[in-house]
Amino acid sequence: MRLGARLERAARRARRGQPVLVSVSEALDGEHDPSAIVLASRTGGEPWFCLEQPARELTAHAGLGTALALDAAGPGRFATLEDHWRELSSRALADPAGGPPGSGLVATAGFAFADDGGRSPAWSGFGPASLSVPQLWFARRGASTWVTCNALVSPGDDHETVLARLLGALAALRERPLPLLDPAPTGHFTVHSPMPAAHYEEAVARAVERIRAGELEKVVLAREVHVQAPQPHDPAAIFAVLRAGFPECFVYAVGREDAAFIGATPELLVRRAGMRASTVALAGSTRRSADPAVDDHLGESLLRSQKNRHENAVVAQRIAKSLAPHALWVTVAPDPVLIKVANIQHLAIPIRAQLGHAAGALTLAGALHPTPAVGGEPDAVARHLIPALEGLDRGWYAGTIGWTDTAGDGEFCVTLRCALLRGRDAACYAGCGIVDDSVPAEELAETEVKLQALLPVLCG
Repeated sequence: MRLGARLERAARRARRGQPVLVSVSEALDGEHDPSAIVLASRTGGEPWFCLEQPARELTAHAGLGTALALDAAGPGRFATLEDHWRELSSRALADPAGGPPGSGLVATAGFAFADDGGRSPAWSGFGPASLSVPQLWFARRGASTWVTCNALVSPGDDHETVLARLLGALAALRERPLPLLDPAPTGHFTVHSPMPAAHYEEAVARAVERIRAGELEKVVLAREVHVQAPQPHDPAAIFAVLRAGFPECFVYAVGREDAAFIGATPELLVRRAGMRASTVALAGSTRRSADPAVDDHLGESLLRSQKNRHENAVVAQRIAKSLAPHALWVTVAPDPVLIKVANIQHLAIPIRAQLGHAAGALTLAGALHPTPAVGGEPDAVARHLIPALEGLDRGWYAGTIGWTDTAGDGEFCVTLRCALLRGRDAACYAGCGIVDDSVPAEELAETEVKLQALLPVLCG
């Protein structure tokens, strides 16, 4: 068995004093649903991770358990985790790449919006920055699905004990269809906001004053809305509804302790494949309509809106500027296009770069985060203004999650349209970009549109 032989070899290496990552990958026969496997097989308190984009060739990544976990905080958190990952993965005993993107030895990572975000009790388990190698990892593209077993062998570890643990985890795997959301739940749902709607409108008005005074060009302000259900929220059922309803989005769920962070975001932060990086400037939004003519009119109005085009251009300019130190060239599409998802449409400008050096996905994510699509411009001013006006700990809302492999390739999305689930309680988040001609009542209405991605699901 390859796994046993590799673990034995790693145990010998580890005796020299450094732990060794071991990874073995295999293609699975037939068609499989990685997220369904992980969500059916997870046990209480066991970390798990799901990230899909169904409309992109059924792309799915899912992880269960932990072979290795690292945490970081502060302004250098992305670089700290990148350095640790490169050092550990360079010494790993792993198979060469052979499956779809994101298969093989891969680390998942999640970052709060702020350098020291996620400190409040509500975000327990979701710190400022965390990287982990799942014990079991699944990657799918089209009809091809791969599974990877991972372990960290430390000095003094018995390789046979580690092998038995991995084989036990494999034997415990189950694959069942994701559960259905109860269409008629019994009991009473409570929806409330810790801050009244008037607080958000006042925050927008104060931000507009600061923008008109020349202190900054744009800032994103968010709201928090809580849903208390009569029964504990089911992350698996909610995930199933989101991936069916938002197949063009990155649909994600991360389980830590007794909580799950879940959402469906249209926004890519960065994708790195070899020496190419790609992203999108996504800013400026309007609602959808069931009437095709009205929907088209709304989209055309969005494309002609100077307020929304300016908001989008601010994001595109900063992204290009942030990528430039890592790139030989950066191309920015001359005009925005429309991206339409189930309940909302956005202005988007695709951006691509040819890298000039081997900057990994974590490094690129750190260079770009936070974009003005979730933060502001200039960033230094916006970072201080946002918590003062919002009055909340964003935690992982408007942060980023994704994966990176041993070559530095990877993919990270911006964690929007999301909720933090803990038992019967769910905290939902949505924000809007504020510029000099923003109208508080209109921005409040836009947050309501964005909250509709999750509120109807959470309220049954």
